[in-house]
Amino acid sequence: MAWAQSDVASTAAAQPARARPRRRALIWAAAGFGLALAAYVADVATHPIDLTLGWFDLNIYNHAGLLIRRAPDTLYTWHFRPGVQYLYTPFAALGFAAGSLLPWAVLKWLMTVASLAAMMLTVWVTFGQLGWTGRRRAGAVLGVGAVALWTEPVLRSLQVGQIELLLMALIAWDLCQPDDRRWKGIGVGVAAGIKLVPLIFIPYLILAGKVRQAVVALAVFAATALIGFAALPHDSVKWWLTGYFLHAGDFMNISLGSLLNQSLLAMLTRTPAGAGSVTALWLLLAALIGCLGLGSAAVLARTGRTTAGWVTCAVTGVLISPISWDNHWVWIVPVGVLLVDAAAAARGPARAGYVALMAALAAVFLDWPAHWTGRLAFVPHGLVGFDVRKHPMTEIFHLSGAQLIGWNLFVLGGLAVFAGLVAASARVYRREGLAALRLRGLT
Repeated sequence: MAWAQSDVASTAAAQPARARPRRRALIWAAAGFGLALAAYVADVATHPIDLTLGWFDLNIYNHAGLLIRRAPDTLYTWHFRPGVQYLYTPFAALGFAAGSLLPWAVLKWLMTVASLAAMMLTVWVTFGQLGWTGRRRAGAVLGVGAVALWTEPVLRSLQVGQIELLLMALIAWDLCQPDDRRWKGIGVGVAAGIKLVPLIFIPYLILAGKVRQAVVALAVFAATALIGFAALPHDSVKWWLTGYFLHAGDFMNISLGSLLNQSLLAMLTRTPAGAGSVTALWLLLAALIGCLGLGSAAVLARTGRTTAGWVTCAVTGVLISPISWDNHWVWIVPVGVLLVDAAAAARGPARAGYVALMAALAAVFLDWPAHWTGRLAFVPHGLVGFDVRKHPMTEIFHLSGAQLIGWNLFVLGGLAVFAGLVAASARVYRREGLAALRLRGLT
């Protein structure tokens, strides 16, 4: 499976200069992105705002910021509404405090625009690391951006005002910097200081032989915690020293089996065995997937497939995190970039295969409307839970048939992507052997 090919090979595979076709491709891509963006604006303008842009999460961030400025000691006891609390680090709350200085009408639209820009930045830097340049790169970014905008994770992030797109862009920008950049790793450290899941990139950097970058990331992460203790000592003690961060996923007291939780643990919880305890099984599988994912990511990175390496790490992190809301799957965007890159370098049946994989990825993650006519026509809904039937939480342990697929769609799609990346890593390992990896210091 060549969709994790060498970044250098990717560059060389698509070098023939065809200025006129590329100019036409750029025009078509720009038109496609403009149409996708116009359709999104029209969707927001023609439906009740709470169905397309309610900014629920951003509202929590903003209120947390206001609390920091007025009553900081109540940050982790305050409820936005019954069962809904602030769940991020004290360091993140300091940033939200700065944001709360803006009028709400400005902040909410600024967040939407910044999130869209962050998605496009992620696509831009990813293609750049893969060796795409000039019009070819611009056209590819616009084309992928047009599709990515209408994926469910991206639209959900925009709808609730989640910071996931901003964190993804920060991490992708950081990991796409040249290895000789002194402060490479700072983005990973800051992202982990806001939300703990990006910590998985630190062992990845170590295994990939980027120890200096891992040290930078770890040092910056520690600095964010120290800043939190200096500015918000009471809240930092609550978060770090009482184990509060271990329970930060207890959002709205929703069961782990909630439809919106698309993690491996959630999928196990939604099985008949989930009526009891699946913690031990999840820990075993999470450890297995974590080790396999990090090992595969390291092999890819060590053999010149840097982009595929960090994308594999990201997918691994989303799978093994106990809480992975649907919007956390925005990492499917750089996965799409890898597939486009592989398709561009392939020929004949191989290219057709990659196009089929892209179509399958789009089918799973696009935000398909639930209604095609009527008042709610074309309101994004997605395929997750396409056969929900308003199940009470007590019935999630008795799903069957299409329900099992629908309730776990992103997990299954993520596992398929994970399997493809691991297979690509295994192929590289077999082809290049231990000798090549020893030269790069992996064994």
